[in-house]
Amino acid sequence: MGAVEAIVIFLSSSLCLYLLLALFNGLHKLWWIPNRIQTQMGLQGIRGPSYRFIHGTTKEVFRMKKEATNRPMINFSHDILSRVQPHIHSWINIYGKNYLQWYGCIAQLVITEPELIKEILNNRDGTYQKGKTEGYIKKLLGDGLVTSEGEKWAKMRKLANYAFHAERLKSMIPAMISSVEVMLERWKRHEGKEIDVFEEFTQTTSEVISRTAFGSSYREGKKVFQILVRMTLISSRNVYKLRFPGISKVYKTDDEIESEKLEKDLRNSILEIVKEREEKAMTKKIASFGDDFLGLLVKAHHDADSNKRISVEDLVDECKTFYFAGQETTNGLLSWTVFLLAIHTEWQEEARKEVLEIFGHQNPNPEGITKLKTMSTIIHESLRLYPPVLSMTRKVESKVRLGLNLTLPADLMLFIPTLEVHHNPQIWGEDVHLFKPERFSEGVAKATNNNTAAYIPFGMGSRNCVGFNFATTEAKIALSMILQRYAFTLSPAYVHAPVQHLTLRPQHGVQVMLHSL
Repeated sequence: MGAVEAIVIFLSSSLCLYLLLALFNGLHKLWWIPNRIQTQMGLQGIRGPSYRFIHGTTKEVFRMKKEATNRPMINFSHDILSRVQPHIHSWINIYGKNYLQWYGCIAQLVITEPELIKEILNNRDGTYQKGKTEGYIKKLLGDGLVTSEGEKWAKMRKLANYAFHAERLKSMIPAMISSVEVMLERWKRHEGKEIDVFEEFTQTTSEVISRTAFGSSYREGKKVFQILVRMTLISSRNVYKLRFPGISKVYKTDDEIESEKLEKDLRNSILEIVKEREEKAMTKKIASFGDDFLGLLVKAHHDADSNKRISVEDLVDECKTFYFAGQETTNGLLSWTVFLLAIHTEWQEEARKEVLEIFGHQNPNPEGITKLKTMSTIIHESLRLYPPVLSMTRKVESKVRLGLNLTLPADLMLFIPTLEVHHNPQIWGEDVHLFKPERFSEGVAKATNNNTAAYIPFGMGSRNCVGFNFATTEAKIALSMILQRYAFTLSPAYVHAPVQHLTLRPQHGVQVMLHSL
C-alpha cells in the first residue's frame, strides 16, 4: 500500500469516526436526554405534551398562537390568557398546575403554584439561575442586568439601585412632568377627536427614559429606539423558529442578516452617546460624568480600580437593557390603564376626583404622588390583568428538591407564566377577569392573602425589576396630568387584541376619544 492510499484511508476513517461521534452526540442531546427527563418527571406525576424530535412542542405552540391571534375577542373581555398564551391555557387544563413543555430539545417545567414560584424566585441557596440568553434576544438586550449572573450582575445591580433609589427618583420628577407636558401640548390638536394613546405613550416614555437615565432627549436617542423597535419585531416573530446549532455560520436568513446589522448599528449609536458624555466631562461642561444612570456607567468604565471597572461591552449592554425596559414596560402599563379607565368610566371619575383633591390643577409633586391611593389600586389592577412581562425563566444549576414532592434534575429550565398566575380564579376568585381595583385597597399583601408570589408583575426576590418605582411614578404623573385636563372614552375604532410582542401589547393600538374638561 502506498503512502497516498494510507493517508486517504486514515482521513476516511477519521471522517467516519467524526461523523459517528457527531451522530452520537446529536442523538444524545436530541433524543436520549429529553426522553430521560420526560420519564423522570413523569414518575413524579408531571405530565405534558409529548416531546417531538428536534422541535419539541414549538410547532404546536406556534400553531396555537397563530390561530388564537386570528380569532377576534368578544367585547372587551379581560380574559386574555387563551388568546395571548393559548398553549398554557390549554395544557394546564389537560395536564395540571405544573406540566412539562419543550422548547426544541430543552425541557421547560411550567410552574403556576405560587408557593413554588416564591421558592424559585427567592432563590435562597442560589440554585435557580438565569438561563443563558442566545439568538435574537441576546442581540437585543446583550448580557445586561436582566440576563447576567454572578459577580457581573451584582456589580450592575448595585449601580442600578443607586441610580434609581428613592431620593434620586424624586429628582427625576421634573423631567417626567416636562415630557408629559410636551405630549399634552400635542393632544390639544385632538380635542374632541380620536387619538392612539399607545403611539403617544411610546414617544413620551422614550423621552422620559432618555432624559432621566441618559441625559438626552428623545430626538437624540431616536435612532436607538428605532433600532430597538425593529429588533423587537424580528425577535418576536422568531421566538418559535428553531435552527440547527451552527447552521447560521453556513446559511443566514434575512432576519439573521438584518439583526446582525442592527446590532452593530445599535452599538455604534450608544457609543456615540457615550462619547458625547465623555467629551462633556473632558471639557468640564458637566461635573465628573454626570449623576444619571449613563454617568454612573461611564464613570464605572473609567474607574481606576480594575475590580470596579466595567468594560465597553458591559456599558453598551446596560444601555440596551435600560433603553428597552425603561420604555417598553411603562408604555404598556400606561396604555392598558387608559384602556381600562376608558371602559370603566366610574373609576376614571374616582381617580380624577383624587387627583384634583391632592394637586388641584397644579403639576404633581413628590409628596402628593405618595398619597394617590385610588390611583395605586388602579395601577395594581391594571398590572394584574395586563402585566407587561408575561413570563420569567430560571435554570436549575444542580439537582434540587422543590417544594415537598418534586426533585428537579440539573439544567432543567423553569418557566413561570405571570399572566396565568394573575388570571387564576383559584387564587383571585371567580371575579378574576373583572376590573376591580378595590382588591388592592388594603395593599398587595391583603389582596393576595399574604401569598406574595400570586402577584408578580415586576418579579420578586433579589432579581425583581429595579425600575418598578420608576415605572409606577412615571405612570402616576402621566395619568394625573391627563385626568386634570381630559375625560376619555374608548373609540368605536378600537379593536381589542392583546398580543405577546416580547411584552404584552395592544396589537392595533389603543384609540380613545378625548373630551376636554
